[in-house]
Amino acid sequence: MSKRLKTVVVSLLLVAGLAFTYGIGCTINTGTDTGTTQDLEVVEEVWGIIFRDYVETDKLDSTTLSQAAIKGIVEALDDPYTSYLDAETYKEWSEGIEGKYEGIGAYVGVRDDQIVVIAPIKDSPAERAGIRPGDIILGVNGQSTSEMSLDEVVLQIRGPKGESVSILIQHQDETEPVEIEVVRAEIKLSTVYFEMREDIAYIYIGHFSERTDIDLSSALADLNGHEATGLVLDLRSNPGGAVEAVVDVASHFLKEGVVFYVVDNQGNETEYPVERTDVTTDLPMVVLTDNYSASGSEVLAGALQDYGRATIAGTRTFGKGSVNSLYELDDGSGLLLTTARWFTPDGRLIEGEGIVPDYELELEEDEAVLWAIDYLRSSKK
Repeated sequence: MSKRLKTVVVSLLLVAGLAFTYGIGCTINTGTDTGTTQDLEVVEEVWGIIFRDYVETDKLDSTTLSQAAIKGIVEALDDPYTSYLDAETYKEWSEGIEGKYEGIGAYVGVRDDQIVVIAPIKDSPAERAGIRPGDIILGVNGQSTSEMSLDEVVLQIRGPKGESVSILIQHQDETEPVEIEVVRAEIKLSTVYFEMREDIAYIYIGHFSERTDIDLSSALADLNGHEATGLVLDLRSNPGGAVEAVVDVASHFLKEGVVFYVVDNQGNETEYPVERTDVTTDLPMVVLTDNYSASGSEVLAGALQDYGRATIAGTRTFGKGSVNSLYELDDGSGLLLTTARWFTPDGRLIEGEGIVPDYELELEEDEAVLWAIDYLRSSKK
């Protein structure tokens, strides 16, 4: 991929599918960095001069200026995962994380400084309205998104069920943008689809949630009765989800080892090992990926590839490999901060790189599935 990739995975149905770790408060550590202490003193000095000498004292609102200062610091990091949330925005994010799932049903990210749709959720208002993976979101309710952050766009689009939102969309294969009216709804999240293609099992995982392991276990338990000889695992346009669910899924296919590592800013590694599970399979596997397989789906594909457990086919994945922590600040606002990176079992960085498939495919939709089925059958000969 020639351009630098920036990615964030969030959901327009109130952040379902985005896994956060949580922190309370925000602390600046200046004890071991005198340069940082001096820089903060300069900021404090400028603050004092402004409030003492600025000519238009009626413009000196400390809350507004402090928020502007924080936003400036965050923007200077040039990290689309990191953002400052004012008190109202933070409250809405927190409520969303707690499980209120109303919106249009689509996952979005940042690529080449544009807000793009990673995937609409199956049977969601977004999918029914014609929103597709790769669509660029140019505007919301008549407002351009060019100067909006990702979380601002999300908050503009989401809202109570029954209410509509107008989204200006640029489809990948069209020259003119289109205005799409979407009526928000309560989003029902089904995660696993299973069917047999003669002797080959086909399993599609739309995202990873606490139900994924239950649904996948049920599908895999049926394989013996169908006398399956191979398995196609479709992770295309899967935006990720709960980390624990990714580990659970990987544990059905791997006997032992580490699924992935998390490395923090001190270089400390946290392992996420394979868990014991009653339902496993050692069937030959092909995993299908595309440019919109992101986050948890990249973790899974990378682990299966590193252990030689599956053949990866399709296109390079999205490249979202960061852990994000949400901190509540003293005034009720919040800070969403990148705090660690994910690595595959062999130590490959996912962030900005993605997973490169073993076989690059230009095929789409069912043609890729048919390729995978033919590959599995030919491998048996």
